[in-house]
Amino acid sequence: MIALKTCRICPRNCGVNRYSDKLGYCGSDADYNISSIVLHKGEEPVISGKNGICNVFFSRCNLQCIYCQNEQISCNKGKVISHKYSLEDITDKIISIFKHYQINSVGFVSPSHYVPHIIAIIDSLRSKGLNPITVYNTNSYDKAETIGQLEGYISVYLPDFKYKDNGLAKDLSGANDYPEIAAKAIKEMYRQKGSTIIKNDEGLAESGLIIRHLMLPSQIDNSLKVMRFIADELSPDISLSLMAQYHPMPNVKSHSYLNRKLHTSEYDMVVKASEQLGFHRGWIQELESSDVYLPDFQEKDPFER
Repeated sequence: MIALKTCRICPRNCGVNRYSDKLGYCGSDADYNISSIVLHKGEEPVISGKNGICNVFFSRCNLQCIYCQNEQISCNKGKVISHKYSLEDITDKIISIFKHYQINSVGFVSPSHYVPHIIAIIDSLRSKGLNPITVYNTNSYDKAETIGQLEGYISVYLPDFKYKDNGLAKDLSGANDYPEIAAKAIKEMYRQKGSTIIKNDEGLAESGLIIRHLMLPSQIDNSLKVMRFIADELSPDISLSLMAQYHPMPNVKSHSYLNRKLHTSEYDMVVKASEQLGFHRGWIQELESSDVYLPDFQEKDPFER
């Protein structure tokens, strides 16, 4: 993969040779480093359906959110739960899950630093006569031109729009330019897919864009700015997935405001604002979801509780 020899796949623009011992911001080499390939039923209903989706969780991340719920696999320093696969092994594993659970959808999670690998995986599946629904599940710290390279490969974009506040993005995720970068990336996704989700006979999205936003405690103004941008710069017809699953992890137990769950009043303000801005498609997690979406990647099935 030529792009990995001077890696500028994501906005970090490290320029390192991932085939060498020198690693860039994400700490990833050129191999297929994957934490888990597993059936997952916890995505939006049009993504998971009744049988679930085969999710490929790449290890490490090009953002380092201090509150990350997937810290077991996303940390760029020290040990993470990760396994090296061959392309053939990945393809066989995905096909095995497809057959066992009678599904035809594969999601790529934390994909921003592994885009060449994703294209190779999809090409491998297609070479075997498969044309699955493909989902790009991203933090949105992606280059717009990299997203452009995925046109024709990705069926459904599932980006998270975290911040419209630069200072907040820097403090919580180490990316001061996140608001501008994410806006450009999501605009490119919108150019490709528009605001309407196209569903198959089973009710699964086979083409479209769903924008996620994780509500954070004490950061309601940020949530309002994110939704206002989507409504004004894109369209209130876009499917919006408001996530209330924030759960304080050990890393932030002493943080001034991330050390607690959302208050009901905060949740209600964001939900009401989404309605006032005209959003009418999508999903809103229940406030109690903060105790549900806590995977353990040390287990064979991280989401089995």
